[in-house]
Amino acid sequence: MRFAPTCLPAALALLLLPAAPAHSDSLRCAGAPAVPGKLALELGKSTLMRLSDTVSGRSIGNPHVLQATLVASDTLYLVGAEIGSTNLIVQVKSGACSVVEVAVALDVSPLRASLAELLPQERGIKVSAAADAIALSGSVSDGATLAQVLDLAQAFVRQAPQPLARKEGAPAQPSAPGPRLVNLLAVSAPQQVKLEVKVAEVSKTLLDKLEAGLSLRHASGSWSAMVLADFLSGTLGSGLRLTKSNGSSVRLDAERQDGQVRILAEPTVMALSGQEGNFLAGGKVMVPVAQENNRITLEEKEFGVGLKFTPTVLAGGRINLKVAPEVSELSRDGIGVSNGSISGRAIFPLITTRRASTTVQLQDGQSFAIGGLIRHTQVNNIKGVPFLSEIPVLGALFRSTDFQNDRSELLFVITAHLVKPEGDGAGLDGAAAAAAQARYRKSFSDPAADLGERK
Repeated sequence: MRFAPTCLPAALALLLLPAAPAHSDSLRCAGAPAVPGKLALELGKSTLMRLSDTVSGRSIGNPHVLQATLVASDTLYLVGAEIGSTNLIVQVKSGACSVVEVAVALDVSPLRASLAELLPQERGIKVSAAADAIALSGSVSDGATLAQVLDLAQAFVRQAPQPLARKEGAPAQPSAPGPRLVNLLAVSAPQQVKLEVKVAEVSKTLLDKLEAGLSLRHASGSWSAMVLADFLSGTLGSGLRLTKSNGSSVRLDAERQDGQVRILAEPTVMALSGQEGNFLAGGKVMVPVAQENNRITLEEKEFGVGLKFTPTVLAGGRINLKVAPEVSELSRDGIGVSNGSISGRAIFPLITTRRASTTVQLQDGQSFAIGGLIRHTQVNNIKGVPFLSEIPVLGALFRSTDFQNDRSELLFVITAHLVKPEGDGAGLDGAAAAAAQARYRKSFSDPAADLGERK
């Protein structure tokens, strides 16, 4: 029994020779069947099976998986019609029977060739067929390469060959779904990205100041003092800097003390390349939500300072960063709701939200800023003489109105760093770990002793 690749004369013979039935129940094997052979076929591919004698009969376990046609007295033409496994029993003229175990799977050689051509530096990728799925295993160098491999595999899955059309008279079957993709790839050296985020609310009045100022400098010994003032601020001493000759310096920032700049959050978040990281510094409020049958349920709504980001490390150490910062707070106003059947009035909270979303590419250690999220608040303060200020028309003479406008802008300053995972030997050795544990226990048993050691 020999297998030969499909050739043009064999294909033409299909039109010249009558085809025997694909399934026969009249086999009478003489003696025990031989040890089963194995044959692997790709979906939609064919081969020729030659036997040592004239074929007198054959039987296929599942005709939907395998199609067999007699193209010569001792040659069978086999086609993989559907993904699956079956067996083929062939009887020759002498009465001896042969059993062949046949497995039909997807042909993944085109995908394997595409990966080798487009990503020649990635030699650890293995592509195999598993039932009706394509399995990717092995390792890739980084997360960006992993995304490229998955994109190529998805394109191949969409164009994968479909099962062959069944012959007339075969029972109708629902159309089988396309092949699936199983990702078992691992990143050999996963990159980690650390984000240092500073979220500040800056007074718009401060940002609109012109860059004009006065600098006064005074030296005494090894120390020198510099006073910085802004002409437009109306106050002298908006900045004070003390500098020593050895390079030491102390600076006092009056703008921050006056409330012109308010730091909302300064988190440091880390995430693996290709995975999402997030943080939220705030709280939750319960909001009623109407349901069916006049039922009311409570739903949680988060508010505060939050950030969602997805870093992807590219070739050359570049970082592709998707960031979505958000700042939300409870509004002073609310929504009043009343029910005709229930006396009283309920006030539901409102959440004021400012958010942005962007995608940038940075090098290790570079920073970028997001601004332009401006909030404008207007407050009216009315002062007046009691009772007299409430008199119609004449009451305006006994009261005054003060309008206060508050404009502030949100600034997000984000710095990205590449962080490599520590090796196995980066931890404490046995002696250092024992010393740390002893000090830990001692600090709990005698805290004063630990303070004395630190002195």
